[in-house]
Amino acid sequence: MDQAIYLATLVGTALVVAAAFSSLIAFRFGAPLLLLFLGIGLLAGANGLGLQFDNANVAYFVGSLALAVILFDSGFGTPVSVLRQAGMPALTLATVGVALTSIIFGAMSRYLTGFSWMESFLLGATVASTDAAAVFFLLRAGNINLRERVRSTLEIESGTNDPIAIFLTLTLVELIAIGVNPEAQVLFTDLVLGFFVTMGLGAAVGMLGGFAIVRLVERLNLDRGLMPIFVLTLSLLVFAAAGAIGGSGFLAVYLAGMVAGNSDMRAQAAVKRFQSGMSWLAQIIMFLVLGLFATPSQFPAILLGAIALGLFLILVARPIAVWLCLKPFPLPQAEVAFISWVGLRGAVSILLAITPLLAGLEHGRAIFNTAFIIVLVSLVVQGWTVGPLARRLGLIVPHRAGPIEKVELELPGSAHHELLSYRVVPGSPVLRGERLPRWARPSLVVRDGVSMKFPDFGRLVAGDRVYIFVSDRYPALLDRLFTSRVDVDPEDAEFFGAFALDPDRPASELEAAYGTGLSEDEMKMTIGELLLARFGGHVEYTDRLTLGPIELIVRDIDENGRITGVGLSFEPTQPQPLVPEKLREYARWLLGRPSARPGGTKAQGEA
Repeated sequence: MDQAIYLATLVGTALVVAAAFSSLIAFRFGAPLLLLFLGIGLLAGANGLGLQFDNANVAYFVGSLALAVILFDSGFGTPVSVLRQAGMPALTLATVGVALTSIIFGAMSRYLTGFSWMESFLLGATVASTDAAAVFFLLRAGNINLRERVRSTLEIESGTNDPIAIFLTLTLVELIAIGVNPEAQVLFTDLVLGFFVTMGLGAAVGMLGGFAIVRLVERLNLDRGLMPIFVLTLSLLVFAAAGAIGGSGFLAVYLAGMVAGNSDMRAQAAVKRFQSGMSWLAQIIMFLVLGLFATPSQFPAILLGAIALGLFLILVARPIAVWLCLKPFPLPQAEVAFISWVGLRGAVSILLAITPLLAGLEHGRAIFNTAFIIVLVSLVVQGWTVGPLARRLGLIVPHRAGPIEKVELELPGSAHHELLSYRVVPGSPVLRGERLPRWARPSLVVRDGVSMKFPDFGRLVAGDRVYIFVSDRYPALLDRLFTSRVDVDPEDAEFFGAFALDPDRPASELEAAYGTGLSEDEMKMTIGELLLARFGGHVEYTDRLTLGPIELIVRDIDENGRITGVGLSFEPTQPQPLVPEKLREYARWLLGRPSARPGGTKAQGEA
């Protein structure tokens, strides 16, 4: 018995260590990290090293708990401020988009597989949602500096669309299991009613649970080492409570994380660090377990059809759903194209594909294997192309600031205050003589290993380590003082325009000089006010506005959202086509549209 315990521990920890080491490969070569986690699970499974694991109930239980941990961390790190600019598009994608993807994909699945209509829509529901873990890793850890609106839309969508996909999957599994084949109108009515009940209960429990977590953390004087564990346990309690009363536990735990993360909760920095580590561990365990559960020897029989479905999902179903959902919103074509591409599928799809096995459906194993292959196709095709596509569409934003060396310390008995440690870097405002505010006087400065108190250290020099005790509301303001500005790369110089404009100058000057076609009301505005009006009252760094022969670029904004720098370009940028011109010519020739073959060769029968 003892040997079995040691052996199981040895194998389990070895797999986790191997997965952790694989992250070095992912960061070094840009490989999709979650694909490596799945690959390690497959290599260790029945057709690899021979580890036998075929317990669907355990796999689903472990995966559900891991997903709850990941969603709580996702909500905890989502600022409420991003909802103003990306909330409605993201929530539309997370609800209507998931349903549209399920329908479009399910219709194609009916003709490429031997599944019934209900089973085809079930397969569509399992792969309809994007994976939060995959999207968050590629965008945050992949060093892809996207425009904030695009990043926020993708992250909010991936964090909120899982509950809808789970609801659709469980509902369809239940209908198939009891042998009900309802009429379309009845099915639609039941789905809509069930959706509002499930999501409503989940949202209510999540909001109340989030406020309860904050209140308990503030009122209970727990040990600092116990606090993060206490918060994580409460998040799982919210998840379980919502599910127990018929609500969406996954929506509840995400909203609870958002409420807790956007509060002034005590020990927030420590909880955030702990949650980040637990989220990584949950991702590793979930992907390893799901990889172990799969049986690759069963894949060849369905391989070609599953790959075709995976490509259809990437190239047709997802883009159509995204285009229909985002049509009411004034998003540039390049951003819509990128959002439609970054719809990575991951562990959630595989986890949902286990539910047909749990219900004992006839084609449960075939549905699971097909969904597993579709996820692999998504991670391979989309995971490796996100960065190149973002650069091709012009969505990569040059960095405004250089590195900042900062350490946050929470002190016992100092609720809502932090001890910040900054290293003075060359080129930072404080080194150029910018004065620190009165409320941020350094408590201690360490220079060449010698500790000095205010004001004995005199003027700060590069390399100083500065310790400042401040309220937890102000660190963002101090970051600007200790961060160096980066020089614009020559390749990025044209990104910001050839000339700089004062945003406080009258917009009528643009009309007089370039004939931009402004209205009478717009000519009464300043250039900054014109940009705000055209972008609906909110702009972000690098937003571009084409006005006739010129293009205005937002070069900089302050912490209040006021435009402080504008660039002018005489050659408005045109979005690069997703498909190169040569391939588009060849496609048109195959369809019989043009009169010449690619390269200028005349078609038969032409003069």
